[in-house]
Amino acid sequence: MIARGEITSRALVDACLERWRARDAVVRAWTFLDPELALAQADAADAAPAEARGPLHGVPVGIKDILYTRDMPTSFNSPHFQNHFPKIDAASVAVLRQAGAIILGKNDTVEFAVNGRRAATTNPHDAARTPGGSSSGSAAAVADGQVLLSLGTQTGGSVIRPASYCGVWGFKPTWNAVSHEGFKVCAASFDTLGWYGRTAGDLELLAEVFGIRDDAVPAFASLDGMRFGLCRSPVWHQAEESAREALSTTAEMLRNAGAEVVEVDLPATFDGLTNAHKVIMQSEMRSAFLPEHRLIGKDLYPELVGILANEARQTRADLLAAQDLAASCRAEFDAIAAEYDAILTPSTAGVAPLGPENTGAATFNRIWTLLHTPCVNVPGLTGPEGLPIGVTLTGPRFRDRQILAASALLGREVTAKLPQAA
Repeated sequence: MIARGEITSRALVDACLERWRARDAVVRAWTFLDPELALAQADAADAAPAEARGPLHGVPVGIKDILYTRDMPTSFNSPHFQNHFPKIDAASVAVLRQAGAIILGKNDTVEFAVNGRRAATTNPHDAARTPGGSSSGSAAAVADGQVLLSLGTQTGGSVIRPASYCGVWGFKPTWNAVSHEGFKVCAASFDTLGWYGRTAGDLELLAEVFGIRDDAVPAFASLDGMRFGLCRSPVWHQAEESAREALSTTAEMLRNAGAEVVEVDLPATFDGLTNAHKVIMQSEMRSAFLPEHRLIGKDLYPELVGILANEARQTRADLLAAQDLAASCRAEFDAIAAEYDAILTPSTAGVAPLGPENTGAATFNRIWTLLHTPCVNVPGLTGPEGLPIGVTLTGPRFRDRQILAASALLGREVTAKLPQAA
């Protein structure tokens, strides 16, 4: 609409701000939002000549508050960084600005995007429930219509879980497909920048902006004739009834649309991936948080202190074994998943639990984060009390656009069959 001259950036930003003012007292999705700064960016966008306009020209975007922004504070939602002002953009934020985006503000997060102080954010569908973590405000702001797109990050399940709980589209690309430069590191071999949108097309637009490419993308015309693997994963025993129903309902929809759905049982070696994720993540955290450990020490939240002190007594031999298992399973899963157009698996164990302390668990996400695979949360289904619950499509590494394309077709099917929940 902006490109066609049907709406100005200022009008769009004004609409987002109006929604923010109406709902912020309940949803609390932002740690920083300056309406005057946002409108100044919008006015500058509207004044820009046509030849200077990029693919996100004048479109407001929210930024998780662990990513550096040159003109806004970056607090990590930590009491120890309330006046933190790096005065530099993360690489991802710089790319958004180059594409013409308006940086609307900073979205709340669990402290350091790890654990500890919870975001003040509530679930837009039920304020008594969590939006998930750690990208709490990023998912909730999009779900509540306060912004069109937002950036999050995932080390365990911090993009996909909030997307499922809040009922929005969420995408975690292949690991390292988007630069890590300029956001708070937790575990460098897992940390992945992702994003939220209102549609599959929103996700694809940002994938284009960030230069994500496959070597080849199948030309899917419809679900008819496509081949999906149904993978319950090694943690299926932790799935609640709502997750089980969401997976079976989606598989039935795919079959009814003419797709083939094949059960995929991962080899027994994959049973060790959840523990391997924990060992690698916590080992890398001891490097990433060494400055905070030495400067802040016991004033950090207790769980982080315990990890940094290595109370679990993880050895270098444990780390090496976990890394070797992860490396071998990545290659093995790529070969398994290559037989399908996408792999269907749960996004979460169930609907959003009551918050704020319980932000849910990354139970069904850790394996895919460790395997470095692209993941899309497809929203539209609901569980108890009409609360959102999503399903995930994943696949081999660097098949991001293929998984996005398959997700778009599945999303249309969900919308067509369940219009009241879409």
